This record gives sequence, C-alpha cells and structure tokens, in this order.
Amino acid sequence: MNFEILVNTINQTHQHFQQQATKAVNVSLTLRNWLIGFYIVEFEQNGEDRAKYGEKLLAKLAERCASIKGLDERTFRNFRLFYLYYPQIQPMIASQLQNFPIRRLLTSELENETNSEQLSIWGSLTSEFQLTEFQLKGDVIINSLSYTHLEQLIRIDDALKRTFYEIACINGTWSVKELKRQINSLFFERCGLSAKPELLSEITNRKAEKTSPVDIVKSVYAFEFLGLKTKDAVEESDLETALLDHLQDFMMELGNGFCLEARQKKILIGDEYFFIDLVFYHRILKCHVLVELKVEDFNQHNIGQLNTYVNYFKARVMQTDDNPTIGILLVTNKNNALVEFATAGMDNHLFVSKYLLELPKKEQLQAFIQNEMEKWNRK
Repeated sequence: MNFEILVNTINQTHQHFQQQATKAVNVSLTLRNWLIGFYIVEFEQNGEDRAKYGEKLLAKLAERCASIKGLDERTFRNFRLFYLYYPQIQPMIASQLQNFPIRRLLTSELENETNSEQLSIWGSLTSEFQLTEFQLKGDVIINSLSYTHLEQLIRIDDALKRTFYEIACINGTWSVKELKRQINSLFFERCGLSAKPELLSEITNRKAEKTSPVDIVKSVYAFEFLGLKTKDAVEESDLETALLDHLQDFMMELGNGFCLEARQKKILIGDEYFFIDLVFYHRILKCHVLVELKVEDFNQHNIGQLNTYVNYFKARVMQTDDNPTIGILLVTNKNNALVEFATAGMDNHLFVSKYLLELPKKEQLQAFIQNEMEKWNRK
C-alpha cells in the first residue's frame, strides 16, 4: 500500500457506506409512507368511528399529527394513493415488520366469541399478495426509486403507463427532475408512436439528468423524515449557501426595518412545494420582502418564479393592513450582478417610488454580489 492507494481506499469505503446509508433512509421513508397510507385506507373502510370524520379525516389527521415534520393533508392524500397504486410493496412490509413495536395495536383484541371472525389490521397487512403482469416487484420499486420519484409516479392513473415510467426511470437512473420532464414531454406516448422506441429510449437516456445516492437523501422528504433542517435540502451548492448566509446578514445590517421571518420558506402551490430563499417583513413599509438568489444567468423563469411567490403572498399571506409584497431577484453572471425588483400589482407609481426609497439600492446589491463572487473566486 502507498499513500494514493490509502486515499482511494478511504474514498471508496466512504462511498460504499454512504450509498448503504442513503438506501436505508430511502427504504425506511418509503415503507413508512406506504404503511401510513395503508392505515388510512383501513380506517376509512373498517374504523369504528370513521363516520365521525368522513371527508374531514385527512384534515383532522394533519391537525393532530402537526408535531411530525412534513405530514400535512396533502402528504396524507398522497400516502393513501401510494398504498392503493403500489399493493406489491405489501410482502416487503410484512417481512420487515415481524418485530414491529406497535404490532399489538394492529391486532384485534378478541374479547369474546362474537367478534372472533373479525379480521385484524395486522392480518390484512400480512395476507397473501399476487403480483399482476403489469407490476414490478415491491423490492425492485423500493430499492430503485426514491419516494420523491414515486410521488411523481402516483400522479399517473393508468397502471401500464405508470409501470412504463418506472422501468424507464430505473433503466436510465433518471433524477426526479428528469422523470418529471419526460412525463411532461409525453415520452410514453412518443415511444408508442415511434417506429424504433428502443432508439428513442437510448437517445433520451444519453441526454437525461442522472440521479445519485446523495440526491435521494437530500430530498425534502428525506430531510423532514430525519428531522434535519429543510434549508440544507434545497441549497444547491457551497457557493449558494455562502452567498445566502452573507446576504442574510447584509440585509439585516442595512437597518432599514428588515426583520427576518424565514429562510427557505416552504410554500405549497397546488400539489408542489416551493422554497423562497429569504423572507423578510419590513416594519416601516409594512410589507413582506421576498429575496431569491440564483447562481446563474438571468432568465424569464427566474422572474416568473419570483412573481409567482409575490402573488402567492398577496393571495394567501398578506393581512388586510399589509402593503403589497415586494420581490428582489439577485442573479450572478460571471461576476456581474443583475437585480430585479418584482412589483407586480403595484399600480401607484408614487407607492413604488416609496418602496424603492426604503429598500437597498440596486447598486448596493450589485456591489454585494460582485464582492462575494470575487472572494469565492480567490479561494
């Protein structure tokens, strides 16, 4: 052994056990979500007090389980759908839960002969399952796809189409972003129309964004499941993290009424979660100020995304005595900074002028970005 062999051995050992740990986290998260979906369906069908909750069941569950990070009405709805669409996971659940600590809760307490025919929830969980021709085995699903992948797949009603994307995703090791892109580009339908679907698949996989074990454990769901800070799951690079750290301090040091409300503020729009880099409340202007930092060139998607956040706050967050929300977009481009103020819905030009008077000058923000980029480039 020489020094280089030592270094390579340490790296390979680390990667091996990192992959093992990532896989374990993903399996545990996926099994938990499937099991919760199973509980919900079982209660809806056989719960003795199910009539009391009816259509409000998921909302009540979200209210009572609020202490568990990441569980809300939407996720409960998806867990239920996940269980219904992926019954083939049942054998894997049954094999892993022989020593499940709350097994007693899942087994009927038979107190007399009148209910001796009652089927326990544990019994239905461990009953025989027959795989159909259009289903991949449960262990293949769980060991090959993250729950974030599966949440995209449960949006597909057609079982054959869903299995097609499962196989394509596994074979191509697609990232979640790539899976979503291929679904939206009608890859299934294009393959059906193609004279050579194998060639189309080969070309697609050659260009596809691949997933990695680290991507799985850095998903929002995994971070919430592990009780870690969500912000770490969505900051894409060391550069972006450093810039946001310093930008947060910079904005606060301006002393113009900025009060930090949240970092990586999680919001739900439709069925998708989004994260706003920095959310301030300005006590002088009496409005929210949203700051988005993009370590890339300016594009229409950036400003459109920021305006979406501004409009979301207008519809869902603003109080009656609040002024309209402001958005600030900071974009880096080869050490040049572009600053955009999103003032959607502000028709009064005097009002806009007042906002710009109280906010940091564009030149200040540009200088900040340029200085930070220069520091980073010197490292």
